[in-house]
Amino acid sequence: MVYTVLVAIVLVVILAASFLTRFGFRQITQMKLQTYENIFDYLEKTGIYSRERFETLDKKEVKVTSQDGLSLSGYVLDTDPDSKKWVIIVHGYTVSSHVSAQYVDMFQQEGFNVLLIDQRRHGNSEGTYTTYGYHEKYDVQTWVNWLLDHYGRDITIGLHGQSFGGGTVLEYLSIAHPNVKFVIADCPYSDLTELMRYQLQVLNKIPAFPLLSLIDRQLERKAGFRLKQVSPLKAVEQSCLPVMFVHGTEDRYVPTHMSKDLYEHKPEPKRLLLVEGAVHADAYSVDPKRYSEEVHSFIREALATPAAKSCLPSI
Repeated sequence: MVYTVLVAIVLVVILAASFLTRFGFRQITQMKLQTYENIFDYLEKTGIYSRERFETLDKKEVKVTSQDGLSLSGYVLDTDPDSKKWVIIVHGYTVSSHVSAQYVDMFQQEGFNVLLIDQRRHGNSEGTYTTYGYHEKYDVQTWVNWLLDHYGRDITIGLHGQSFGGGTVLEYLSIAHPNVKFVIADCPYSDLTELMRYQLQVLNKIPAFPLLSLIDRQLERKAGFRLKQVSPLKAVEQSCLPVMFVHGTEDRYVPTHMSKDLYEHKPEPKRLLLVEGAVHADAYSVDPKRYSEEVHSFIREALATPAAKSCLPSI
């Protein structure tokens, strides 16, 4: 009888672990994507942007092919043909380039043309799994090369990423092209292992051991990467490009201390903007005036500073 009970308990534990592993893997790599309507319902609720403004933007859809053969989609806003300044805006998890449109005016005011991109598996881009910058940094490089091919080898490029997009642009620092002159990371994670441990233990009240290691094995087997292979903290430590970190002080999804840690580990030049009262991915809508002023000041400073030698060889 006791043996039967023990066997039953073991089977229940195994089944529960298997379910949680599959569920965790899907949540990390294949969470349900938000629709066009969902995104603009949110933006209009915040009062920061509207679908009408997006639909009237002077834009054209463009396609590129990733290094591993995926079709990637984006919108080009080349409204200033005399400008040699471009910014690529990278969205967060489960959304798309539509949410990035809220930042268009901020960059156009500084004379930038804009490229809004859909990350792999999001929007109109192909892909099966989200890899938090492991593959996506090479997608950004594909877009950088596309801009250089179409608008000249003498253009200046900046990157702006929010949440997962922030992690992507920070991961990109390890392979940054010389024409990329600055990066802005809004509410990024510093280390994927630490983020997933935090979200399991703190947000979901689930012990990280042994679930995190089981999920990690699934990531390697199905999505082709391990958690330890995504660490923006390691990327920023080796980069001398100007980087601005932005975070809301009330962010509970990606804790605020992650941007503080990134800032502390990043060599100069760098800047940190903490927006009081802002939750995750909400800093711009909470204080758009200060956000824009800080970004404009950072960009002017970054572009006025003589190019420093990268801490890693650029390509």
